[in-house]
Amino acid sequence: MFRDPYADGSAYEPPEELADKKPKRKSFLAELPVLIIIALAIAIILKALLVQAFWIPSQSMVPTLLVDDRVFVNKLMAFTDLERGDVVVFISPFADEGAPAEPVGTRILETLKQTFGITSTAVPDDLIKRVIGLPGETVEILDNHVQVDGVVLDEPYLADNVQMSDMAPRTLRNDELWVMGDNRDFSSDSRRFGPIKVNNVIGRAFVRFWPTDRWGGL
Repeated sequence: MFRDPYADGSAYEPPEELADKKPKRKSFLAELPVLIIIALAIAIILKALLVQAFWIPSQSMVPTLLVDDRVFVNKLMAFTDLERGDVVVFISPFADEGAPAEPVGTRILETLKQTFGITSTAVPDDLIKRVIGLPGETVEILDNHVQVDGVVLDEPYLADNVQMSDMAPRTLRNDELWVMGDNRDFSSDSRRFGPIKVNNVIGRAFVRFWPTDRWGGL
């Protein structure tokens, strides 16, 4: 017959070798390197697929963007219809496609710095300008005004006292955009290098996040 060894009310005591084996929590400092690696991996994935921070290195977009401003760029916008007035980041027509590849370590470090807006994009490989002309439209500059398909654009974002030379009409192809800086006197844009390809657009700048006193949408 089975006899309950604890029928007399005595408490169960685990064997000594089991009693000493209590789970030990890892210290936060021990887990910190793993957490940092995970955070950096997430940041890189977000940069590659969704959002990237960009540092503004020049005055070509004054007064909308000042030198040293930082903006977030929505990279998904590169796959959707862009609109006139959008501020976009794109691959510069002056980018040296034949340049030798940088070492892997250098590329990773530069990616991290760009992700957090610590440095600019791979200047001069990336530029930031405003979309003025859309595919199929005709752009012209006459009497210090930009015209699209014969209609003068209302451009409240321009710097004061902007002066633009006349430009003959230019009709865009179905895969082209006309882009210009808001600071027309100090912007190297489509007036110099011509229209850009739609598929060279990296994304649309949608918010200025630094400095904090200039936080706002674009």
